Amino acid sequence: MTENTEDFFEDDDLESKSEEKTERYHITVDKGQSLERIDKFLDNRLEGVSRNKIQKAADSGCIFVNGKTVKSNYKVHPSDEISIMLPGEHYEFELIPEDIPIDIVYEDDDVIVVNKKAGMVVHPAHGNFSGTLVNALAYHLKGQNNFDPSDIRPGLVHRIDKNTSGLLVIAKNEAAKVNLAKQFFYHTVNRRYQALVWGDFKEDFGTVEGNIGRNPRDRKSMSLFPKESGIGKPAITHYTVLERFGYVSLVECKLETGRTHQIRVHLKSINHPLFNDDVYGGDRLLRGTTFAKYKRFVENCFEKLPRQALHAKTLEFKHPKTGEILSFDSALPSDMQEVVEKWRAYSLAGRTIGESE
Repeated sequence: MTENTEDFFEDDDLESKSEEKTERYHITVDKGQSLERIDKFLDNRLEGVSRNKIQKAADSGCIFVNGKTVKSNYKVHPSDEISIMLPGEHYEFELIPEDIPIDIVYEDDDVIVVNKKAGMVVHPAHGNFSGTLVNALAYHLKGQNNFDPSDIRPGLVHRIDKNTSGLLVIAKNEAAKVNLAKQFFYHTVNRRYQALVWGDFKEDFGTVEGNIGRNPRDRKSMSLFPKESGIGKPAITHYTVLERFGYVSLVECKLETGRTHQIRVHLKSINHPLFNDDVYGGDRLLRGTTFAKYKRFVENCFEKLPRQALHAKTLEFKHPKTGEILSFDSALPSDMQEVVEKWRAYSLAGRTIGESE
């Protein structure tokens, strides 16, 4: 089952016959699912969608199970095929095309692959109505036949956090958008991230599993919940240690699901928060000595990398029209690369920072 990600929209926003924006979802229920009211089941799996909104959708005949409409009290069964149509958000502003430089690494008639810089918000929302990647795309795509200036998220099928850098694919037409959304939905898109994290690892690779949902005490952050709790949405992250620098490590993360803040939450849960992640506690000195020189070294790294050390490095998907496998790789941005090199230099020198200076 899938939903909005650190990274992707579970399904694309399409126009209904009434020209009202809708959000469409499709969920295949796990074989081990116990009987549960469908409104409660969906409330635990659709991020940002209230139970009241789900119940209204059921009352309006917009929730289907195995092709038939159901009410809120329907009990979900194993292997049920659920389809949902929910009214989309109504925005009271116009999407303004802005001539903002963006790093386009590939483009054809169907897709664009962008290497997003850190600090850029992907799409407009309250508090960020301009300067986003979508504003830049609106400028780049204006005048093209398939561009809809009323669509607040033109071509977006996934996203990455504001302060995460790296690769995104954008659809240039409706057919490509539907095809790419399905690839994300069924986890056939290969995405690999690199992260600099606090601490050393006992093993070279591993997997973190656990449901991710909103932190009940802080709605701006996410929390990890046991799979059996029924809270949040299932998430799986595979990691491989690339380099060990003593007090920090460079790791590669492969997403099997795409939940909001997934890598950041999962790595924090195993005591390896991302370096300088101010939401999940990585912006403090978590490993090392108490020596003043070491403290200054870490603070200098924070200044050079004023964000969480996370980069969406590789992206691989099937071209929505030709079926050809497209693979892209992006270098670490200069801020993250500089900090990695600083830690590498100390590690290669075989010194303990602060103790030997």
